Amino acid sequence: MNVLVTGGSGFIGSNLVRLILTERPDWRIVNLDKLTYAGNAENLADLEGYARYRFVRGDICNGELLADVFQTERIDAVMHLAAESHVDRSILAPSVFIETNVRGTQVLLEAAREFRVKRFLHVSTDEVYGSLGPTGLFTEKTPLDPSSPYSASKAASDLLALAYAHTFEVPVVVTRCSNNYGPYQFPEKLIPLMIANAIRDLPLPVYGDGMNVRDWIHVEDHCRGLLAALEEGADGEVYNLGASSERHNLEIVKQVLRLVGKPETLIDFVKDRPGHDRRYAIDSTKARAKLAWAPRHRFEEALAATVRWYVDHRPWWERIISGEYVKYYERQYGKRA
Repeated sequence: MNVLVTGGSGFIGSNLVRLILTERPDWRIVNLDKLTYAGNAENLADLEGYARYRFVRGDICNGELLADVFQTERIDAVMHLAAESHVDRSILAPSVFIETNVRGTQVLLEAAREFRVKRFLHVSTDEVYGSLGPTGLFTEKTPLDPSSPYSASKAASDLLALAYAHTFEVPVVVTRCSNNYGPYQFPEKLIPLMIANAIRDLPLPVYGDGMNVRDWIHVEDHCRGLLAALEEGADGEVYNLGASSERHNLEIVKQVLRLVGKPETLIDFVKDRPGHDRRYAIDSTKARAKLAWAPRHRFEEALAATVRWYVDHRPWWERIISGEYVKYYERQYGKRA
């Protein structure tokens, strides 16, 4: 089977490409990635020249390019991960998120429709549901209530994908996942940011009171869920993917400091993010029942392994946190990275 993975050079995408090549020996992967700041060609550089893998640098908004890729590569299925994905950046520049996440998804759906793919997996986020109170879980029936330009753009792309399933009978499946962590994550996100700063004895910026709650899933568990949704999901259905690992942000930061062996005095409480959702928590009962999927990683052990990965791969992230990222960090947190 020939599978197009959009955004395959990013954090989740690169982990997904490696998982598929390992566990589906008769599949071929075409990775289409624009290589924006969060897409890193180094993540999959060792696969260049591999017979079952091809990298194409390009934009999902480019319909002519998509048509050429679909036709030339005889694409059977699409796993759509390409997206602008950081809430803070969406607050700084919303239009970029609308262009990529909404228009790009529509252009990609149109290509999938024209070339009659057998499955279109649209990868989304639990952030489309908005914020939870102190109790309860997001289910697939929870009304969409996005709070940021990022989550609003993802909600719009979800609805577009489901509309193409209903109106044009494109075989769409949508997944919505909780917060990911693991190797190759861009160091603007909470866990790698805290690890990188702790290693260098820099302040660890924590929004507000640090009591915002997120539900964490290891990236490999998420990728296995995506593979299950691609193969076993029903057309037009939504599946939530989560690992039932709710943690306060401050708790995560303190755990990272303990694992790195640094003092809690490095914690630096900063002004809260505008419209910061208080709590996310996923009910993945449907995915576990219908897709025969379940997460394998326990948070404490997997977080420790993640910290070790960033300690062992310091040159990888040190090359990233330079130039444009430093300017973004100073603007966001008021200090140097």
